[in-house]
Amino acid sequence: MNLHNGRLYWPETYTGIAQYPELEENISCDVLIVGGGMAGALCAHVLSQEKELDVVIIDRRQPGSGSSSANTGLLQFSSDKMLHELMEQKGEQDAVYFYQLCQNAMKDLHKIASELAEDPEFRSQNSLYFASSNEDVSKLVLEYEALRKHEFPVEYLEASDISSRFPFSKPAALVTSGDAEVNPYKFVQILLKEATTSGVRIYGQTPLIHKNKTVHGFTCESEKGTIEARYIIFATGYENDFLAAQLGADLNRSYAIVTEPLPSLKTWYNEWMIWETKRPYLYMRTTEDGRIVAGGLDEDKAKAPLNEGLIEERGERILQKIIEHFPALSPKLSHAWCATFGESHDGLPYIGEHPIRLGEYYCLGFGGNGTVYSMLGATIIKDLITKNSHPASRLFSMER
Repeated sequence: MNLHNGRLYWPETYTGIAQYPELEENISCDVLIVGGGMAGALCAHVLSQEKELDVVIIDRRQPGSGSSSANTGLLQFSSDKMLHELMEQKGEQDAVYFYQLCQNAMKDLHKIASELAEDPEFRSQNSLYFASSNEDVSKLVLEYEALRKHEFPVEYLEASDISSRFPFSKPAALVTSGDAEVNPYKFVQILLKEATTSGVRIYGQTPLIHKNKTVHGFTCESEKGTIEARYIIFATGYENDFLAAQLGADLNRSYAIVTEPLPSLKTWYNEWMIWETKRPYLYMRTTEDGRIVAGGLDEDKAKAPLNEGLIEERGERILQKIIEHFPALSPKLSHAWCATFGESHDGLPYIGEHPIRLGEYYCLGFGGNGTVYSMLGATIIKDLITKNSHPASRLFSMER
């Protein structure tokens, strides 16, 4: 599948990319990770800490060049589905547990980023989640009460609180802390490089063509080599529309832009990340060099359009949304692209072992919090492989 089209920003920000060879021999390993994007890189990082495990990554492209290069790098413990909504759907205990898991995953991401040899432009940040209309205020009140009851870091802002900080007016908003921003492309590339120093073998241009279950694990065939593995992890993101259909997930597409650097962002209060209650929603963040990253205009189509004019037109529409909120900034469009993204039927990612093919695991961070879900998935799958259990795995079952 064509996962993105248009002019991507992040690949232009980092030149220290390692080149990974194509697999051209027969090898064996303990864990084979299929997919070298964010999910695969985080799985490799976590598993490489287990010294007894021999880990291999294969990717049909060069690792990190799929969806991860189109990621906009907003990291939040809050889900696209509000906590109070999940409580109605899943029950209070499981919904709160899920949010706590995401909060812990945020802490894990922060720790990993702080320990890398290179800076992935990871910075802690607050998020402003505003009511798009007066009708949405009641939802924010319910969400505030649910988050506060369970001791998540949240503050409620009245309309006057918002207008005193920002050059726009909204009827209400929540502010959550413990979130972050990152250069997702740089993060993945650094994770992959450091994984190789821990013994992980990585192969690019190496698609998985066929796999067989064996007594001892799996035989996985690529174009020029075969891999014998005890375990296999599919971290393929939105690549496989057939798999998404099997899981009951939807593949859609979204648009994103990056502006030219701005001389000042002083009207943007503390450069908080911003999103809204309306669906599909507008979201905005800033970068270290004074750019604005924004996205939205989701469409119910899986493949990114090839029409550059369409991408440019959607980019201009997003730019106008930024200007509506920050008229004094006068941003100019620099990059615009469209990318495929996936959503599960219940708002939770797919993480865990295949119900029939034992030893076959999935780390699919479907949803707006793909990086956070990937971190969560890497931790859960590590425990499933090394300890044969994790208390959260029941929440993310492939057959739920």
